[in-house]
Amino acid sequence: MEILSTQNARVKEWAQLLEKKYRDKQEKFIIEGIHLVSEALRSDWDIQYIVYDTEKGIPAELQTDIASYSGGAQYVAVSEAVLAKCTDTRTPQPVFAIVYKRNALLQSILTEPKGIVIVLDGVQDPGNVGTIIRSADASGAAGVILGQGCADLYNPKTIRSTMGSLFHLPVLEGSLQEILPAAKEQGAVLLSTSLQAEKSCYTYDFGGGAWIVIGNEGKGISASTAAMVDEHILIPMQGQAESLNAAMASTILLFEAMRQRGV
Repeated sequence: MEILSTQNARVKEWAQLLEKKYRDKQEKFIIEGIHLVSEALRSDWDIQYIVYDTEKGIPAELQTDIASYSGGAQYVAVSEAVLAKCTDTRTPQPVFAIVYKRNALLQSILTEPKGIVIVLDGVQDPGNVGTIIRSADASGAAGVILGQGCADLYNPKTIRSTMGSLFHLPVLEGSLQEILPAAKEQGAVLLSTSLQAEKSCYTYDFGGGAWIVIGNEGKGISASTAAMVDEHILIPMQGQAESLNAAMASTILLFEAMRQRGV
């Protein structure tokens, strides 16, 4: 199939996915570039369309992944103008894909009672959210929970920041007021950072698992979430900086937990 006009109805539908309301309505999102498309193919996500530059053809780097992909994606060649209309990056990528959302089930995260789960409460920066998902993936976390008020998981900036990690572990969007009590009923320990805490993250025992709550970049965690937290720990700092950003704090805690758990 080939589409050259930006006025094509299908192209208009794809371009709408750059906006959250249409992603929510269609239950789909758009990923841009060879790396992200490759990760989606390797993870056997449900891809509707793989769209590529008609002059350049399907990127050679994707051929092996396409050959082993078990899904039923349709392949569409388009003009450079169509690529530009449907992508968020300043320089249009040679390929993008339309991917169906895969809503992670809470149960898939709860089934690992001693797992490390990162919980985001109002983390609004897409780059921070994406980086945290990437760190969670790299450190072997059981999953990531995005509470209300967080940057949209399917925002193109969030997706780019995950570098494909979105496809590797359960990531769930939902209400913390519903999810966290369910986790605590299953024995999860809710942990958060505090400058007033006495216990260091380097002496806290992560061996039994933990749900680590990370709050808004400026305000911290909400009062309703804070009321459910079981323990507070401190990330020791020697310099004069007052705090770390959400992504850096998350990464330190995730990798300390990984270190303690035998890696």
